[in-house]
Amino acid sequence: MHTSPLDQPGTGDAGGMNVYIVEVAKRLAGRGVEVEIFTRQTCRDLPPTVELVPGVTVRHVTAGPYEELDKGDLPSQLCGFLSGVLRTEAAYDPGRYDVIHSHYWLSGQVGWLAKERWGVPLVHTMHTMAKVKNLLLARGDKPEPVVRVLGEEQVVEVADRLVANTATEAGELIDLYGAPASRVEVVNPGVSLQVFKPGSKPEARARLGLPHDAYVMLFVGRIQPLKGPDVLLKAAARMVAEDPALRSRLLVAFVGGLSGNGLARPSHLTDLAAALGIGDIVRAAPPAPQHELADWYRAADVTAVPSYNESFGLVALESQACGTPVAAASVGGLRTAVRDGVSGTLIEGHDPRVWAGALRTLADRPAWRGVLGRGARDHAAAFGWSATAGRLLEVYESTIRLARARVAAGL
Repeated sequence: MHTSPLDQPGTGDAGGMNVYIVEVAKRLAGRGVEVEIFTRQTCRDLPPTVELVPGVTVRHVTAGPYEELDKGDLPSQLCGFLSGVLRTEAAYDPGRYDVIHSHYWLSGQVGWLAKERWGVPLVHTMHTMAKVKNLLLARGDKPEPVVRVLGEEQVVEVADRLVANTATEAGELIDLYGAPASRVEVVNPGVSLQVFKPGSKPEARARLGLPHDAYVMLFVGRIQPLKGPDVLLKAAARMVAEDPALRSRLLVAFVGGLSGNGLARPSHLTDLAAALGIGDIVRAAPPAPQHELADWYRAADVTAVPSYNESFGLVALESQACGTPVAAASVGGLRTAVRDGVSGTLIEGHDPRVWAGALRTLADRPAWRGVLGRGARDHAAAFGWSATAGRLLEVYESTIRLARARVAAGL
């Protein structure tokens, strides 16, 4: 409900979840499953339906004003969104849908009521959870509101299946939300191995206009406190302070747009870089389409993911698929997405001094980076989207069978 799969990931509320839905939908369609995606219409000129690929239809539902709403205001539009979803189904013969898969808690609320109306099972993926985020807040970030916590608890209670991205997330659903373990399934997200693959570093740098001899540390994602861009900037400043000669070859690149609480301080990144005295070695670029994003990963020496919380961490997986090792915070799904000491390094906490030490080690040991790069490529190869879609299809089929058996038994 709060973001469209047609939006460019890396800005606004578009991120890993958008990629997940698009890639899974395409591969389900390739297996003969017809997929319809309902999303809120955010522009008057958008057509009612868009064919993403044959077998995948995106339906734009009018719910509230067309201009962008703050995510915090979207609960007030749940009724309007639900009405549009139900009207669409009512225009067809009964039994059009076999299963509902809702993503994020707002859509879970709509899925809950559609499930009751249509008599079909509900599968839900949280992607992020309020209770987890509130335990791991970045400095300057706001806690998630009580209304979201309550909404998530309701969805956990009514969903027929809960799909967790990792075993860690499954444990959080069980421990923090009281989800029955029998209703939780782990399905790892994937990566597009046809797009994100190793390539020539010099050629990638030439296409992006980056110095051929620089040491490039890359950040990809939405610019907001949750993602920890400040951690990377402060670590880079410490690296330069400890070794002034490093300044001549260090480049810190940020690829992404403002999002969440980051919107309140649009110039924060450049202001902080200037205050730290490293504005001259920082480059900011807007969100990039996948083929260009792959070039950024290939051009980098290391991709930094200093997030305070990640349900999985697709950026880490994309970078590794391109053969670029990752330095990531040891939180949430990043512990699964990155294999410590094999495909990258996991860093405890968000102390810039610790991050500077880890990043400096990678900078000083090119041979070790090469070993990690080869390990990164091999690690990512096990996470194709086809495997994700296949596992989800198994979850759908088993959930449908169980729901039908319960109906037959009069339960």
